Amino acid sequence: MNLIVLDRHGAARSLRLPLPPAAAAAAVIVTLTVGGIVLGFSYARSNGSQLPEDQIDMLQSNLTAQQAELQRIRETAGEQLDALALRLGTLNADVIRLNALGRRLTSIAKLDDGEFDFDSPPALGGPEEPAVSGSYGQLPDLLADLDGLAAQLDNQEQQLAALEGMMLNRKLYDRVHPSGKPVKSGYISSFFGKRTDPFTGKPANHRGIDFSGRTGAEVIAVAAGVVSWSADRYGYGNMVEINHGNGYFTRYAHNSENLVAVGDQVQPGQNIARMGSTGRATGPNLHFEVWRNGRAVDPRKYISQTD
Repeated sequence: MNLIVLDRHGAARSLRLPLPPAAAAAAVIVTLTVGGIVLGFSYARSNGSQLPEDQIDMLQSNLTAQQAELQRIRETAGEQLDALALRLGTLNADVIRLNALGRRLTSIAKLDDGEFDFDSPPALGGPEEPAVSGSYGQLPDLLADLDGLAAQLDNQEQQLAALEGMMLNRKLYDRVHPSGKPVKSGYISSFFGKRTDPFTGKPANHRGIDFSGRTGAEVIAVAAGVVSWSADRYGYGNMVEINHGNGYFTRYAHNSENLVAVGDQVQPGQNIARMGSTGRATGPNLHFEVWRNGRAVDPRKYISQTD
């Protein structure tokens, strides 16, 4: 029987064995098995080391790419977080400014302190509702929400500024609009309109209201304005005229002494003269006139009559 045997180096040798058939078959099987093992071992030794190296190179390349991607993500996240911190700081400043504006508006409008409390967070309520899946938690979504909040704050700030302007204009109008009595003491002795002239006894037109009082009594401005006259004027005696703007000016006549000069700015309630009887007067009194758009009007619409 001829057998071909492969040694460990892969070389083949032929052997002739005079064996019976069964023994020969067994020998063939053993020979083939050993030969396969030797061949596999030899191939693994010679070529097996190439596969792990290729895989390591591939893994190393993938790892490098993943590290680069991770670094890019970190840098992007850092930039977004910096932007988020800056935006939050800006919004915080806006909230502080809006709160200060709200306090001013509350003070100007004389609103109830309990109605608008800018020192405490607003009360909130409502039933518990689950959040929509995927609607929150992403940084870009958060930045978009902050952009929306900033737009709302800007809109509210513009509305509050407009409201403040309206209220300040109203406050300014109240300051320059004639209101109140021009004397601290005295009573009305003659009204606006037709009357009997105290000197001639004939019907005459009276363009103001007279307040009778004592000499030296305080005469006060009924609104803010600028003094446009402070001197003697025919029939009026010593007179102070104040221009309040918006077509209004007031006159205070028969004074014993004027305490303001032309060009002076006066405030409501300021003492501007002392009551007297200069000019065409029968005794100490204040002749008070209100003019609007070049025409004398009844002062009773502008004063708070208490007598």
